[in-house]
Amino acid sequence: MKHKLHGSVIVTYRCNAKCNMCDVWQQPSRPEEEVGLDVYDKLPSMFFLNITGGEPFIRKDLPEIVALLRRKAKRIVINTNGFFTDRIIDLCTRFPDLGLRISLEGFKETNDAIRGMPGGFERTERTLLKLHEMGLKDIGFNMTVQDMNAKDLVGVYEKAEGFGYEFATSVVHNSHYFCKTTNRIHNKAMVIKEFERLIDKLLSANKLKHWFRAYFNYGLINYIKGNPRFLPCEMGQDGFFLDPYGDILACNGMDAKMPMGNLKDQTWAEIWNGSEAAKVRAAVKVCQKNCWMIGSAAPAIWHHPIKPAMWVAKNKLRSVFVAKR
Repeated sequence: MKHKLHGSVIVTYRCNAKCNMCDVWQQPSRPEEEVGLDVYDKLPSMFFLNITGGEPFIRKDLPEIVALLRRKAKRIVINTNGFFTDRIIDLCTRFPDLGLRISLEGFKETNDAIRGMPGGFERTERTLLKLHEMGLKDIGFNMTVQDMNAKDLVGVYEKAEGFGYEFATSVVHNSHYFCKTTNRIHNKAMVIKEFERLIDKLLSANKLKHWFRAYFNYGLINYIKGNPRFLPCEMGQDGFFLDPYGDILACNGMDAKMPMGNLKDQTWAEIWNGSEAAKVRAAVKVCQKNCWMIGSAAPAIWHHPIKPAMWVAKNKLRSVFVAKR
């Protein structure tokens, strides 16, 4: 299958949240350091682009960034904590085809404790309700699962289903991007059980996408157990990150930052086809972290569909049989 290029643009490391699984807010980028439109204009065409942070809506020039990047990518999704309601509504009014993934780390008490944002849950709900009233379609929740919020996992999924929104999951992990080395799942059995409950819900749905989302969550269980990835990681070949300083990275999951080059000083072609990029791709091939993130797992599922499809067929049939008993 032909590989299509997808990218993630980290527009800032500034953040108004103080999440317990991410210390990026303690090492923020400074506005004067963050690259601008001249650098973003050097990016190539992509089939998909994710805008993330930090908190992207902290950047006052985000509308101008989005306007430029819309010429580069067929689809753009922004990750946000949903706090800056007015800015989010204004941007989506201007660009109603944008996708948004709003982080929700559980229900009120759990979410606010994890995010270190008193009142954050209410602000996020306010944003979601306004987006729902606008009739926007490409909206979803993101949840990073850990011991503190695993019991809320199925409930948040059901909340997303009630809105008719997407529901994306990940598991706490460590990387240079999060400035953390101490994240871990302590009660693995409990967390795995909650993921198994979610997988059963997804397989019982009448949507093909939900069945493959079940496979993705099964991969998260595999990651929690410390096993090798089900499918190869191809980041740096079909996907990349651009950080606020202009560095092009294969991914954001490595323990140490490994730039392929810097887009402030080089062209895209010089970076992507250069010797440093080749070294980084070689490092990705032997990486032992076995990360299972949607940004690398989803393309792997597209490129290697037989194994996921066989798992889906087997487990969907099992779920139907169990439901009929």
